[in-house]
Amino acid sequence: MSKSQTNWARLAAQKEKDIDLSDIPEIAPQMFAKAVVRNGLKPLPPKAQVTLRVDRDVLEWFKDLGQGYQTRINALLRAYMDAHKART
Repeated sequence: MSKSQTNWARLAAQKEKDIDLSDIPEIAPQMFAKAVVRNGLKPLPPKAQVTLRVDRDVLEWFKDLGQGYQTRINALLRAYMDAHKART
């Protein structure tokens, strides 16, 4: 086991006003509203990477929604799957 190279005494003596937070985005209440808490839940299974051909305009529409577009596509596919599982 390697020894920590952190100067714990210096960190303990540091004042809060001396901490540089310039590279950390400010946390807004909207961020908490979108948060997903998984404490105590079973781990999610790993995702599979695939190559999927979709219409260009569909992909661009999802990309225009911003970061997380792949997660949104996955959520829609899951909803479709769940809806059709219920029918069988």
